[in-house]
Amino acid sequence: MTLIKSISGIRGTIGGRAGEGLNPLDIVKFTSAYATLIRKTCTVKSNKIVVGRDARLSGEMVKNVVVGTLMGMGWDVVDIDLASTPTTELAVTMEGASGGIILTASHNPKQWNALKLLNEKGEFLNKEEGNEVLRIAEAEDFDFADVDHLGSYRKDLTYNQKHIDSVLALDLVDVEAIRKAGFKVAIDCVNSVGGIILPQLLEALGVEHVEKLYCEPTGNFQHNPEPLEKNLGDIMALMKKGGCDVAFVVDPDVDRLAMICEDGRMYGEEYTLVTVADYVLKHTPGSTVSNLSSTRALRDVTRSYGQQYYASAVGEVNVTTKMKEVGAVIGGEGNGGVIYPASHYGRDALVGIALFLSHLAHEGKKVSELRASYPAYFMAKNRIDLTPDTDVDAILAKVKELYKNEEINDVDGVKIDFPDKWVHLRKSNTEPIIRVYSEAHTQEEAEQIGRQVMQVVQELSMHN
Repeated sequence: MTLIKSISGIRGTIGGRAGEGLNPLDIVKFTSAYATLIRKTCTVKSNKIVVGRDARLSGEMVKNVVVGTLMGMGWDVVDIDLASTPTTELAVTMEGASGGIILTASHNPKQWNALKLLNEKGEFLNKEEGNEVLRIAEAEDFDFADVDHLGSYRKDLTYNQKHIDSVLALDLVDVEAIRKAGFKVAIDCVNSVGGIILPQLLEALGVEHVEKLYCEPTGNFQHNPEPLEKNLGDIMALMKKGGCDVAFVVDPDVDRLAMICEDGRMYGEEYTLVTVADYVLKHTPGSTVSNLSSTRALRDVTRSYGQQYYASAVGEVNVTTKMKEVGAVIGGEGNGGVIYPASHYGRDALVGIALFLSHLAHEGKKVSELRASYPAYFMAKNRIDLTPDTDVDAILAKVKELYKNEEINDVDGVKIDFPDKWVHLRKSNTEPIIRVYSEAHTQEEAEQIGRQVMQVVQELSMHN
């Protein structure tokens, strides 16, 4: 059994004893702490909190506990039930609510669930707020409402349609061009909420034909739900048969978007954001942001338009903070997370799909040709396991010193930018490991430079 409490919410496996897994007692405590924080920090005059969930097997149980707790804390609950993460984020602002809770463990397997916490803007809590929720939960520093001040409950299933309408209303979404192109699209929604909303979106966009794989929202995920190549054999095989222009794959809460070319090859999740950014920059000049572990291709494409690229620390809230700071027109994360401020400051696969299809329709290329038009980079992802008593910060400081003649960014761990490749080392907040991301123009070079720096770290940790 596992229970992980962090500034972005509470996450765990279902079952077990209190404090050991994600069970009703811990859910109540955490929800009460969140409800207490929002009461203190919220500036909108509303008594509403929105609750949405993905299709996990534990979703109904977790939702019932969360909803009852919020009502017990005196909040009026708007239950939008089965909805994607971006749908829930948008519902908070559309509803004029004080906050929102998304019940999803993102790309984790089916035994996991989690509470993701939103503020009144439908955006994730920042570090201070997250820490305050943890403190309140630990101290059980909350008061429940008396009988005359209990919250009310309302179910509202209109938000999927409202989300789709908001995507169609975006200036750069060209429904006419998509309809004319007569696209045939395949989708793999891993038996979660994407299976409900993506077919509706694609129909509204005028896509001619949709092949559906794993679109029944049963929560019994047919494969590991992280949208990586090793998990996507079925949809890749479907694409290899021919007859479809592109496949879209989402994770259970629909904030990450991976694509597969017409010939069954992966488009590369790092290139989802690069491609959408290319289309956005073509029409709206401005800066772009991605996190330090994302591909350099975004920087290259941004500079080709004479615009400025910025890197942020890893984590969605860090990306959006940087985007606001520099007024970015597009940003996101290399794991297929597209954040388009014209819609909202949250990763949104629906927005990604609509902008990608608009771009594809305008370019008139095959998907594999479009992919080949971008700078080619390959990424390697490794980890170094250390002992719990290793001083990771001291090691990272020494690495920085060793490579001081290269371009160094230490906003989040240490990133070493060589002229034609990079390596990013960052420590895990939950276990004694250093994650090592490296990127170069060939897979071999990416592996090689990654191993080289890992060797340096291992030698340093022996002397540490």
